[in-house]
Amino acid sequence: MKIYKLSDEIPAREELTKKHKRDIMQVEALESVGVSDGGVIKITDIKQAVKNPNRVNVFVNDKYAFSLDMAQVVDLKIKVGLEILEEELARFKEVSEYGKVYQRALEWVLVRPRSVRELKDYLKRRERAAEAKELKNDWQREKEIAEMVARGEDVKIKKKRPREKYDFDDLIVQRLCEKGYVDDAKFAEYYAENRFVKKGVSRKRLKMELTKKGVAAEIIEQVLDERNDEEEILKIIAKKRAKYDDEKLVAYLCRQGFSYQLAKELVEKTTG
Repeated sequence: MKIYKLSDEIPAREELTKKHKRDIMQVEALESVGVSDGGVIKITDIKQAVKNPNRVNVFVNDKYAFSLDMAQVVDLKIKVGLEILEEELARFKEVSEYGKVYQRALEWVLVRPRSVRELKDYLKRRERAAEAKELKNDWQREKEIAEMVARGEDVKIKKKRPREKYDFDDLIVQRLCEKGYVDDAKFAEYYAENRFVKKGVSRKRLKMELTKKGVAAEIIEQVLDERNDEEEILKIIAKKRAKYDDEKLVAYLCRQGFSYQLAKELVEKTTG
């Protein structure tokens, strides 16, 4: 099922990398599919991906090169036998990576409403996790080589191609916001309702939590406009009365962000 088009979402390469970085990436892309400088670059096969039926694996000169979703294949006019330039191969790989990151982000935001800051933090965590995995793999490989050398074995070290890094964060955030998948106002409403239902909480406490989530002050005020601390305190008292005596109940309410005076007044009013 086509959910979105992706190929037209990628800005010109000049907006993402400087020219010398682009040239390096093109050389690496050619090396990865076995193309020497000046050789023919041809798409030789397109196969449906095993794990995701909405994506296909594209082979260049009989070697796997990149994967795309169906919409990208159509938009980029990818087909078997197509001869492409070095710049196009590098761009297709970039489009491929964007599609994968976007899809993961889309799946993540569909689990529950998210704030823009939560999405940005998620994308940063993904990148840090990828970097950590790369370092771990490098360390493991170096350890294996050292053990082989210690055993007197011949070691052939292949040149490691560094992981290509792209900065799609702002583009993905913008896209998901435009499509309505991420909306701070909807997130704030969901978050406030969820916190009130699960556990009574004060306006002060909720305002602080939403601020930490990156929600703007005006949105928070709109969401909390009809919320009443007195109603929340009474709800908590009904739940906790059997567990706490008056003093501990007041202390508990204060920890939830309610004022001492209001908490004490309502606890005393409901005693007996």
